[in-house]
Parts: sequence; structure tokens; C-alpha cells
Amino acid sequence: MRTRSFSFFTRVIGIVCLTVARPLAVQAQTTPAAQTTQTIAVPVDKAIEMVPSQSWVDTEVDLHAGDLVSISATTVGTGDNLCDPQGLASLTDDGKLPLESALPGALIAKLQEKATSPVFVGPNRQLKITDAGRLYLGTNLGANASCSGKYSVKIHVAPGGANEVASIKSKLASAAQIWMSGQFGGSQQPATPGTSAVANPGIGSTATTPTSATADLKPLAVSKAPLDPALAKNLQSLPRRVNDELKNLGDMANFVFIGSEKQVQDALTAANWHVADTSTPGAVARAILMATQKQDYLQMPMSQLYMFGRVQDFGYEQAEPYAMVASRHHFRIWKAGFTYQGQPVWVGAGTHDIGFEKDQRNGKVTHKIDPAVDGERNNIGDSLEQAGRVKVMHYFTPSDPVQESKNATGGGFHSDGRVLVIFLQ
Repeated sequence: MRTRSFSFFTRVIGIVCLTVARPLAVQAQTTPAAQTTQTIAVPVDKAIEMVPSQSWVDTEVDLHAGDLVSISATTVGTGDNLCDPQGLASLTDDGKLPLESALPGALIAKLQEKATSPVFVGPNRQLKITDAGRLYLGTNLGANASCSGKYSVKIHVAPGGANEVASIKSKLASAAQIWMSGQFGGSQQPATPGTSAVANPGIGSTATTPTSATADLKPLAVSKAPLDPALAKNLQSLPRRVNDELKNLGDMANFVFIGSEKQVQDALTAANWHVADTSTPGAVARAILMATQKQDYLQMPMSQLYMFGRVQDFGYEQAEPYAMVASRHHFRIWKAGFTYQGQPVWVGAGTHDIGFEKDQRNGKVTHKIDPAVDGERNNIGDSLEQAGRVKVMHYFTPSDPVQESKNATGGGFHSDGRVLVIFLQ
């Protein structure tokens, strides 16, 4: 049920483009060439090697509000007991970890010298800087490292305050490219899933089943420990699919949050997820206002789907600015009727819009989702882990997994059938 967002786009995109483009044209015509000269910050590239330890390493990289910092890390060394910037579940560490939501030995960072809350970096991370500071790198260890090797780290800083006109033009060009790709069927088609999944692996199973449907997934730091049998029993009882108002079965339920409503909201805000608008008329006004103020509108209305006999409690989304309608990551969550150790349980269905296709119910235009829905499931988990809001994650495989089906609009999708269970901190 996604036709509402397409209709919203056709009402807004022209107004937004005119609102943004007209001042840019006037500015280009009226600004004297001599006045366009300005001091341009230079990008920073730096490479360092660090030994995993409890000590923080000063990278000597100063940070400024608006900077985008990209960090990548690999292990250098030989032997069977090498450290890993993602962290190692097998690594023994008797001390208190600086970042309990990350695995021991993971690469972490501080953005201020006296910061008390480090952030997860792992093998690859981008950080948007909101306050001036300095970059320090460390290892998630509470005692001496029991693994060997060094971390080879590359740091790239793209300065903030880049030319505003170029930035907005780039965003508009990106949105136009996605729009045209969707209109003419140019979106990338994921590979057809394999057939090697294990049938009925059992309640609470955490076994990984390598198929072509999972081969390209970004790996997550997932615990291999079995779930509490009481929790696994409750998860088994959950609906496998959502439905629309006509009772047509739709997207699969592919993740679960365990945490208070505040923990959920704070975690998603930290991971740069935006609450979807609930009113289309109000959203139109908001989009136009934000465009005039040169702000990005990332809260497009989301259609209503049902679980437990009611519409979603919350809808969240992520997207490139101005390309929200054509391509967005989004999900809906419902509060379940049971708790775990006193904490609410939230059931979610996440998909990635990648273009447009015909709604097979009514012939109208609707969003096309990426058929490999496990990618969005893992994207949600990864975003929360990168924001440092995950205590631990597990995969749960129900006895009746959804592995291949169609959503309510007729679009096909495939999955390995697992549900990602995320304990929030």
C-alpha cells in the first residue's frame, strides 16, 4: 500500500525544485565574481597503525562541525589469534569494556579528548561531526589484549561548509537520476535466491544458512548463544507477515526490538532514522517550508499497514535528500502483547524502496521494493550498532520461516527466513 507516497511526490517535487532552483539562479546571476572567492577547507587523509590496547591514540586530526569522517581498518599480522576491528566474540576480556554494545577488541573512537561515551567504528564507519573536537581511536578492551597483530587505519575527512549551491545541485541531480531510473525500469535487480535453506531448523535456531539470498549481506556482530526458551516461544507466536486494509498479506516481519519506548526512540534518532509524517497535507507544507530554508525533508508520509489488528505504532525512514520518494529505507513497528524481563517487545517489518512499479491490485503506480529484504533487515541492525545503541543481537529462525512470497501490491521478495532480535541499551 504505497501509492500515497507517489501521489505526494508528484504534488511536491515540482514546487520544491522551483523553490530551490530559482534562488540559486538569481544568486548565480547577481553575485559578482570577486565576491565568490572564499577560503576552502582542505580534505584530510591520514594513515596510522595502532596496537590493540586500553590506551587511546591521538590521531592529531582536528574535527569541525559539519565534517564527514570516513574510517576504515584492517588487521596487519600473521598467526591464528589475530585481533579484528569488528571485535571477536571469542576474545576473553575480564575487564569492563568501554563500549559494552560492541564485541571485545573492536575499533572504537572518541570525538572529544574528555568524552566518556565512545562510538563504535569497526572495520568501516562514517561519522557526521556535530561539534568541534579531535579524533581519538581506541580498542574495546577492559584488560590487556589476548589477541595479536596491529590495526592499519585509514582516515579521510571531508570538510563541512562545502559550496551550498553545488551541494543542492548534487542532491537534485541524484533525486532526478533515481526518479528517471524508476520511471524507465533501470533499478538494479538482485539475484534470484538459492534453495539451500534448511527446512524447519527449529524454534530459536541461530544457525546460519549460506544461500545466495544471504551471500551479499553485510555481516553483523550477532551472538551465537541460544535465545531464552521463553522468549523464543513468544517470538514463534508472532505473525510472520503484515497486511493491508483489505487483508492482503504484505511485507514479512523481519526484526524485533527489545527495549522501552524511550530506548527505541533515542536509538533510532541516534542512528539517523526519521519518524514518518502522518498527515499528507501537513507534510506538503513542511516539505515546501524546509526547502525554502535549505533544509532536507526526510519524513515523507508512510502508508498504513496492519499487525495485531491495528496500524503501525511508528514508521521510520532514511533516504538521500530530495530522493526520498524514489528510494528510501523504511520500516514500521508494532508493540507486541508480551514483554521480556519487564521490557516491551516491538515487532518490525523493514523494506528498501528502489523505484516504481505497477500496483497489481489497482493498476496504479507504487513503490518497488528490493526483493532481497534481508538486506534491509541487516541495514537496520547495522545502523543501530554503528550508533552504539545495541546491547546484543541474535538471529531467530521460526519453525515456519517466510522465504519467498509477494507483498500486498504484488511485488515479489525473498529471504533466508530469519528474524533479527535486537536488545537495545
